[in-house]
Amino acid sequence: MASNRHLGRIVALQTLYELDFRVEVKEKNLDTQAVLNRSISRYSEVVEDKEFIEKLVNGVLKDSESLDEFIQPLAPDWPLSQISRIDRAILRSAVWEMKNSKDIPIKVIINEAVELAKSFGAENSSKFVNGVLGTAAKKLNLVNPKDSKKSNPDDKSKKETKKS
Repeated sequence: MASNRHLGRIVALQTLYELDFRVEVKEKNLDTQAVLNRSISRYSEVVEDKEFIEKLVNGVLKDSESLDEFIQPLAPDWPLSQISRIDRAILRSAVWEMKNSKDIPIKVIINEAVELAKSFGAENSSKFVNGVLGTAAKKLNLVNPKDSKKSNPDDKSKKETKKS
């Protein structure tokens, strides 16, 4: 199922990318559901969890304004309009999953987003996405303190005591 979710995220990303472009050019009579259905139908033989794709795409579209408001302060040097369309779609999707998919471990969400950035983004996209999502996870209190790479000053004193 994990690889199926990965493919699902790719389909969702392609759909969100296309829709973002078509909205930006102010396409008249844009039928987002038709675009989503077409994207899913292209992969209908290999994607089992179509509901996951629909939930992700529709959730990101519905919450895009609040997602952008949440993401923007996490990358203050990069206004959202200057972030590449693909990176923006990856960030929106991953943050939406962080906020709404409690059954998916945070590390999985971040790793999947980084892999998408490596596959579809620019040379440094994966580092940028990883940094922004790491900060997002902290802001949402989704990071386990044990997972933090920063050393705790108390840990140092415990190590010194053990050596004595």
